[in-house]
Amino acid sequence: QVQLVESGGGLSQAGGSLNLSCATSGGTFVIHNIGWYRQAPGTQRELVATISEDGRTNYADSVKDRFTISRDNTKNTVRSHTVDLHMNNLKPEDTAVYYCYAKASHISGSVGIYGEHEAWGQGTQVTVSA
Repeated sequence: QVQLVESGGGLSQAGGSLNLSCATSGGTFVIHNIGWYRQAPGTQRELVATISEDGRTNYADSVKDRFTISRDNTKNTVRSHTVDLHMNNLKPEDTAVYYCYAKASHISGSVGIYGEHEAWGQGTQVTVSA
């Protein structure tokens, strides 16, 4: 299965900026969709932003015009994909654990594309103070 390694996050004051990055590993994959979800204490995990294989983006209304998701195409070989989330004008309500998410399939020279599955990172804390 694809593995996701997150980096970034931390502490910011309201109005500040933070960046998150997520890298895939664990084999040779096609990444159909990749992005970020978040979960604040006592709430359900919710979508933040995702970007598809063909570059289409999807943002939660609460982060539109403040957050930008991007895939690093120079690094997007079949063995390594990265996705970044640039978070600007942060608000206290952005405080949460942010999880990288991916929907991926294996690639095999003999079989082709197979075994679609989903994966989650371990999460990284983002805290925004008022």
